[in-house]
Amino acid sequence: MMNLPNKAKTLIEGKNFANIATIMKNGSPHITTTWIDHDGDIVLINTTRDRIKTRNLIRDPRIAISVFSMEDPYDALFIRGKAIEITEKGAEEHIDKLAQKYIGMNYRQHGDRVILRIEPQHVMLLKP
Repeated sequence: MMNLPNKAKTLIEGKNFANIATIMKNGSPHITTTWIDHDGDIVLINTTRDRIKTRNLIRDPRIAISVFSMEDPYDALFIRGKAIEITEKGAEEHIDKLAQKYIGMNYRQHGDRVILRIEPQHVMLLKP
């Protein structure tokens, strides 16, 4: 596992969106925009169990993530890694934390939430 540089953590902690790519059953890519967080060096994505990205990661844990600063899109982070855990534990509280960060209020659509815990295997910053 790679450590996330402080600059990467700063981009993740900011009000910046992530694009994540997973692999469909037929091998084609699936990409979606989402909120992002981290727990130390582990990247966290909060979603629901029935989403395509979750189903893809259950079958194939490989994932690619890009995050760029909303203030400077050339200030960007790219991660390749794998999902090491998909857990319900703390997911409802976590989505409220993310909603506060991104929209300034608690999340309104609870139920069947999971946290995707991603272990970075390759990290690249455009502006280290």
